[in-house]
Amino acid sequence: MKALAEQIDEIEGSSIYGRVAAIRGLLVEVAGPVHAMPVGARVVIETDRSPMVPCEVVGFAGDNALLMPFGALEGVRRGCRALVSASAAMVRPSDRWLGRVINALGVPIDGKGPLPPGPSPYGFRETPPPAHSRKRVGAPLDLGVRALNTFTTCCRGQRMGIFAGSGVGKSVLLSMLARNTDSDVAVIGLVGERGREVQEFLQDDLGDEGLKRSVVVVSTSDEPALMRRQAAYLTMTIAEFFRDEDKDVLVLMDSVTRFAMAQREIGLSAGEPPTSKGYTPTVFTELPRLLERAGPGIGKGTITGLFTVLVDGDDHNEPVADAVRGILDGHIVMERSIAERGRYPAINILKSVSRTMPKSCNPEFWPVVQQAKKTMATYTDMEELIRLGAYRPGASAEVDEAIRLNPDLEAFLGQGKEEATNLADGYKRLAQILAGAATES
Repeated sequence: MKALAEQIDEIEGSSIYGRVAAIRGLLVEVAGPVHAMPVGARVVIETDRSPMVPCEVVGFAGDNALLMPFGALEGVRRGCRALVSASAAMVRPSDRWLGRVINALGVPIDGKGPLPPGPSPYGFRETPPPAHSRKRVGAPLDLGVRALNTFTTCCRGQRMGIFAGSGVGKSVLLSMLARNTDSDVAVIGLVGERGREVQEFLQDDLGDEGLKRSVVVVSTSDEPALMRRQAAYLTMTIAEFFRDEDKDVLVLMDSVTRFAMAQREIGLSAGEPPTSKGYTPTVFTELPRLLERAGPGIGKGTITGLFTVLVDGDDHNEPVADAVRGILDGHIVMERSIAERGRYPAINILKSVSRTMPKSCNPEFWPVVQQAKKTMATYTDMEELIRLGAYRPGASAEVDEAIRLNPDLEAFLGQGKEEATNLADGYKRLAQILAGAATES
């Protein structure tokens, strides 16, 4: 009844509207009561066709408001009426949204009927809890992936980035995390995803069991920039609802780079000056506002965020990757050279960091993890000489041990798509590899 009463209060008693004055590319200029159209306000443009075109105010030019559409502009002409929505852009998440697939506006796209509204409205662009009242990260979280569990142990409420170029295996790693991570709820945001891959991800990668405890937000690459940006906001909003229900939430977002590209497109259309690689200043303002929403709450609930970053041209120091790496609590680096030699997931352990380690690692096995990384670093330093046959066995005991251990460590880091390994088993298996080498020597 409370939810119904709130929705009745939101019904507008009068209509405020302007008129379309001009269209420049994807930007619509609307003349009218600019005082009633603040930045972020929703405006619906009426056309001779159906349905109407929802838009959002992104700026102003002279006496006109600048709008960007959530849909195609076909049918919009000069003089079309633009209705201003008096209510703020909000959504009402519910526990009954689990198992559903929705678009960036919170509309179901899975053919399973309408979504039941929850009791309280949540804004798309909520602010994170105050820093002084947020709890610290929780206990170590079992991700089900050996390489991550042992070398970049993640805690509940931590935020990690998965950095990789195109075609290196980010989506497959994401599907493994969606199925295997020990969390109450998973909220998955597919931002700018290929339309062909959505059903493959839902049916093959996530599966029925994974979908039952998940909410999937989809915005494909052919949708307008505003929809792609909105998909990221909605993903975090739904996660915040479940966090407020004192649940441990896993957020998987693919990808933050496409969110940044959408914001760049919006900023350039609104007249912002381009800066580094064409990205506008608001890109680097919106990234922390989005990513800081993940993390521990003020109650028992947490949001653990795993965000993929599509590095441009395999350059891990490009602007978006560099900015995101400075915001998050760790980064997982995937490299094409590792994928090319057939080891998946193609994670470079030596370049990956979890900022909660060593505290998040089991103290009993921390020396084992350090020894394993030292051994891998030794092999990497000498790899060229080993492959060329320039290294003479017996010249260095450390290098000889690294050569003996390398096949077992590579097998340990590799993991099949359907395979899962918990935290304890990962540590034990790594200890057995090193103990076996010590016995042989």
